[in-house]
Amino acid sequence: MAIIEVDGLVKAYGGRRVVDDVSFAVDEGEIFGVLGPNGAGKTTTVECVEGLRVADAGTVRVAGLDPVADHDRVTRILGAQLQETELQPKLTVREALELYGAFYDRPAHWRKLAERLGLDGKLGTRFAKLSGGQKQRLFIALALIGNPRVVVLDELTTGLDPRARRDTWRLIEDVRASGVTVLLVTHFMEEAQRLCDRVAVIDGGRVAALDTPAGLIGRAAASTVISFTPSRPLGEHELAALPAAVTVTMKGGRVELAGTDETVNAVVSLLARQRITAGRLRVADATLDDAFLDLTANGTPTGGGTAAHTLEA
Repeated sequence: MAIIEVDGLVKAYGGRRVVDDVSFAVDEGEIFGVLGPNGAGKTTTVECVEGLRVADAGTVRVAGLDPVADHDRVTRILGAQLQETELQPKLTVREALELYGAFYDRPAHWRKLAERLGLDGKLGTRFAKLSGGQKQRLFIALALIGNPRVVVLDELTTGLDPRARRDTWRLIEDVRASGVTVLLVTHFMEEAQRLCDRVAVIDGGRVAALDTPAGLIGRAAASTVISFTPSRPLGEHELAALPAAVTVTMKGGRVELAGTDETVNAVVSLLARQRITAGRLRVADATLDDAFLDLTANGTPTGGGTAAHTLEA
C-alpha cells in the first residue's frame, strides 16, 4: 500500500520548471531513494511532499492527506531532516530533544530515542561541540521524535567521513526495521545501492527511471568491466570487435573493456587462442554509478565504487 503518492507534480521558479510532471509512489515500510545530479529537482520534489512548498500542478498525498491543506495532520505522521539544518550553538542535545518533543501530543520517549541513536552519552553536550556524525544522529532523532510513520532524509550523509557515513546507514536500516517508511534523497550512488528498495532517478526535473537498484544496474550499457595486462600486445581492433564490447581502453600496457558477460567469455577465448597470459586479471560488475551515468545526460555521481573480484591469472 502506498503511503506517499506523487502524481504529475510541477513546480516552476521564474517561469522555469524545476520539477516537470514527476510521478511516483512509495510503499509503506520501504526505503525509497530519490537520486539525481545537483539541481535536478530532488529537494524541491520532497519539499512538496513535506508541505514546505506548494505545487503549481499535480497532486501529492501522504497517507491520503494533502501536505499543504492538511499540513497539521501530515506533520504528525511525517518527520523530516532537511538538506540544510542547524540548531542554536549553545543548545544541548537534551534541550533539543525536549524542545522538539514538546511540539507533539504523543512524542517518542526522548531518553530511549537518544540511547537508540547513541546519543545518551552526549545529552549535556552543546550542538556546536558535536561532531558531524553526532549532529546527523541528532537530526535523525529530531525527525523521529514525533513517532512518524514516514521520515524524509535529505542528503543526510553529505560531508561525513566514510566511517560516520556507514554508521548512519546502519541507523537508517534500524529506522526502517522499526516500521518507519524512509524517503531518502541522495547523490551518493553507493548509499542508494546499499539502502534502497527502489529508486527514482530524477534528471532535469523529470523521472528518468524508477526501479530497484538491481533493475537500474541491469539497464547499464556495460554490465561488466574486465581489465588485464597481456603478456604481449593485443590489437585494439580485435578487442573492439568482441561481442557486446561497449568501450576499449588501452593505457600503459593495460587493457580495459566494458561490456557484458558475453564479452568476458570472448576475451578469455581470445587469450587462449593466442596463448596470451592475462596478468592481474580483474572482472568487475557494474554499479549504480554506471546506470546513473547512462540514465542522466550530465550526471556526476560521487561516492560510488566498483564491486570487483580478482582472478588468479
